[in-house]
Amino acid sequence: MNKNTEYLNLILDPIRVCARYKPKLGQGASSGIALKEFQAMYRTDHFYHWMGLDNPLMYAAHKAAGGMTSVYRQIGIGAERLFRQILVDNLGLTEEDVIWSYEVPETGRRKVTRKLSLDARIPLDKVQDQKKKEKISQWIQTTARALGVDQRIIQSLSGIVFEVRQGYKSKDSKRQNADLTNAATAYTKTYLPCVAVLSLQIDTDIALRYTNAKWVLLKGSFGQNDPYTSVYDFLNEIIGYNLVTFFERNSTVIQHEVDLILRSLLTTDEK
Repeated sequence: MNKNTEYLNLILDPIRVCARYKPKLGQGASSGIALKEFQAMYRTDHFYHWMGLDNPLMYAAHKAAGGMTSVYRQIGIGAERLFRQILVDNLGLTEEDVIWSYEVPETGRRKVTRKLSLDARIPLDKVQDQKKKEKISQWIQTTARALGVDQRIIQSLSGIVFEVRQGYKSKDSKRQNADLTNAATAYTKTYLPCVAVLSLQIDTDIALRYTNAKWVLLKGSFGQNDPYTSVYDFLNEIIGYNLVTFFERNSTVIQHEVDLILRSLLTTDEK
């Protein structure tokens, strides 16, 4: 399998899962419920039946609403996997090298810990190509200084850890607080935390909160030759892989797959 096909599958395989999506509607069914089950449930509920909510179009609406969320989530999973593989292939890293996690004690539970992790890592000491290592080291120092990180901390940094997102518009405070904790921990482990968003879809308040917490923010812009703000320029100029060219080359295939999935989500057809 060539790299183009491998990378394409890393993006598409998670998205294809969405074609099988069915709404759960609070029933706890791991695979969701089918149209017939939906109608049987709502028709035996007098109020919902009186309101006409047992209509197949209501099922389609539930399927579409949950399915759209699933599409975004699965695109994010594909983006994480692709990003990690690009680091492995272009920096000579192993699968273990690009994974970063740590344990924290469970609140109120003695001797019990839980594992937290970010999506990718570049440990400088594992990068074999000296020129790339120097580029990454210089990038770390430049971005950290721009964030106002103390010079003593900058000199201790031994790599980068990444949170990879397809977009970020959720204002879920629990999720944001966890990421801020991740950033603080990353610095104590001598890593520079970076959130890499492959699109331009990030809420401005969220972006400000992350940069205030000393996260590097890379967004999905390109063409300005700015590896300090663009995830695509970073991958191209610092890591050595042109992800823009990959997406432009494969966009027709990706768009076709997504079109098929969206069409399946917008109908009650269960074939």
